[in-house]
Amino acid sequence: MTHDDRTLDTVATGSYHDPHSVLGLHRGTDAAGDDEWTVRARRPLAQSVTAVFADGTRVPLEHVRSGVWEGSRSGSAGRYELFTTYEDGSDFTADDPYRHVPSVGELDLHLITEGRHEELWRVLGSHVRTLDGSAGVSFAVWAPNAQAVRVVGDFNGWDGQGHSMRSMGGSGVWEIFVPSAGLGTAYKYELLTQDGHWILKADPMARFAEVPPGTASVVTKATHSWQDDEWMTARATATPLSQPMSIYEVHLGSWRVGLSYRDAADALIDYVTSQGFTHIEFMPLAEHPFGGSWGYQVTGYYAPTSRFGEPDDLRYLIDRIHQAGIGVIMDWVPGHFPKDAFALARFDGAALYEHPDPNRGEHKDWGTLIFDYGRREVRNFLVANALYWFEEFHVDGLRVDAVASMLYLDYSREAGEWTPNVHGGRENLEAISFLQEVNATAYKRYPGIAMMAEESTSFPGVTAPTSQAGLGFGFKWNMGWMNDSLQYIKRDPMYRSHHEGELSFSFVYAFTENFVLPISHDEVVHGKGSLFGRMPGDHWQKLANMRAFLAYMWGHPGKQLLFMGQEFGQMSEWSEGRELDWWMLDQPSHAQLQSFVASLNRAYTEHSALWSRESDGAAFSRLGAPSWNPNVIAFARRDFHGNTVAVVCNFSGVPIHGLELDLPETGVWHEFLNSDAQEFGGSGVGNHGVVHAGDGGRASLTVPPLGVLWLRHETQAHIPSPTQG
Repeated sequence: MTHDDRTLDTVATGSYHDPHSVLGLHRGTDAAGDDEWTVRARRPLAQSVTAVFADGTRVPLEHVRSGVWEGSRSGSAGRYELFTTYEDGSDFTADDPYRHVPSVGELDLHLITEGRHEELWRVLGSHVRTLDGSAGVSFAVWAPNAQAVRVVGDFNGWDGQGHSMRSMGGSGVWEIFVPSAGLGTAYKYELLTQDGHWILKADPMARFAEVPPGTASVVTKATHSWQDDEWMTARATATPLSQPMSIYEVHLGSWRVGLSYRDAADALIDYVTSQGFTHIEFMPLAEHPFGGSWGYQVTGYYAPTSRFGEPDDLRYLIDRIHQAGIGVIMDWVPGHFPKDAFALARFDGAALYEHPDPNRGEHKDWGTLIFDYGRREVRNFLVANALYWFEEFHVDGLRVDAVASMLYLDYSREAGEWTPNVHGGRENLEAISFLQEVNATAYKRYPGIAMMAEESTSFPGVTAPTSQAGLGFGFKWNMGWMNDSLQYIKRDPMYRSHHEGELSFSFVYAFTENFVLPISHDEVVHGKGSLFGRMPGDHWQKLANMRAFLAYMWGHPGKQLLFMGQEFGQMSEWSEGRELDWWMLDQPSHAQLQSFVASLNRAYTEHSALWSRESDGAAFSRLGAPSWNPNVIAFARRDFHGNTVAVVCNFSGVPIHGLELDLPETGVWHEFLNSDAQEFGGSGVGNHGVVHAGDGGRASLTVPPLGVLWLRHETQAHIPSPTQG
């Protein structure tokens, strides 16, 4: 088969959509009807080119046009290499990338086209592999609007003309196998847009990237051998809702400065274990160019940030955390992505990952773009990404960022700035469907995991099953509780009695969803100060308020999340650019607060009444009669085994002696946690460890100032917490 001059010229410049149809080895017949094999190769500036076959046959090629060479042989053919000489006397022998069959199969292409490839990362992106007997790297990228695509990297001097990729038809996928590339190769894609411009892009499916400010993708291969079988086996039978969950939120770069993923393992595990948290939640660790975004403007959804090491180093960290009996939650950001020219924005010269309608495709407040959730391939990209973190990194949960911004088309928009859905409403039906799909798929594939929504509105059914038209999350962040409780706790105790509803209103809706109570990084930045800084009074009172607030929070229905540094009362606002103020632990009062949080976590984990019936309103009761006091918030919680815990909070600045309270059971109640205990820096006011409840459960209590008591009444032997979080 001959090719016209224009085709050869286009092949020579790496601008042809199907270079493999021209270059490489092609079967035909000679004049006698016998098999004849034609070899074509692109070797500009060469003096001679010879195809050297595995059987020893040497086929000299002749220059045809524009650096394209051609030669033929009869009989059988097979593997060959190209021996090239140049006028300066140098020569070069190399495998021919265009002799190889596609590395992407028909079934994979079908699933990609249907938007149903749950393991997309195994097909697209770069992969070290052996193909047709040659070691190299396969590259595959989805770019349906491109006229041509080339892969460039340090293996070809960042000149992609000799490594143009073939179009895999209507799938929009482009593919090439490059024998000269290998592990650690840095690369990008060059794409020829419909308007004739070449643009340079990082690989959306790259699993590793250069350390910022570098933006190239890097070929990687997982070699980590997991040792967390015990954890993973237990997780598969776990039900997170009915187990203890006390989450320590971490920004890895500023927890302790200078730690890699591997360096962090010992220090972080030792610390979290000593503090008694059951889970670590990492702020986003997917690759992002600007550190000040804290990871919430992602450019590499499949690439753990290289700031702290390689992907296997993150696997090592999570593996070690699991072996220590601690769960791992990862922050995930499918709601928007940045406009950086090297990344997803207008990836192939047109709106591709983002919605083409600016009223739906752009977050003007954040300066970011919004995914086109209605496009099958984009949904597939995101669903597979969630599964990727579960499959490849064994994470135990994903906290999904900014869900409210995904649910509503008019989110942060004025009238006229948003386009209604097909029913004329404000709900983003495509985003809702996507969230349902990702949650249902993740729970089906990975039982025992937890999908968590940061959702700040009253959208119904966030944690309802998708089978009941819910979004299918396992948990929802209780932003209403967070706002109300922080508003309350910052008030001077003298005035709190008029605002009791700010603490107790959450009891009205506490069982409508499966909640997490978050005091996250968002509450200690942008001029809000630290949690300690919100507390009224002098230094002692601030610490007492801290202990009381945390004891109330840990007793309240819902799982708990606390951002790093708040456990020891960091006084300054958090900044990602510096380390936590660990020096504050030289002050005994702050070390005592840290000790209190550790005791709080242990007491919480050891008492199943505080977590085993989390969303069961029948396991909760408000306490207060007959002598109700607006400064006192009291409630009881029960487990399935008859064990009961009462939480009694006094948010006034004075002790209350002789507070009459009807406890749920008669008999002896043990005071097993007192936030005002002297060992925690308190004044030591309390009930000497025991409270007696008479007829009807009537008890007379001494409640410390700015203090919280946890009381235990057990009718059976205590049920210890499970080892699996």
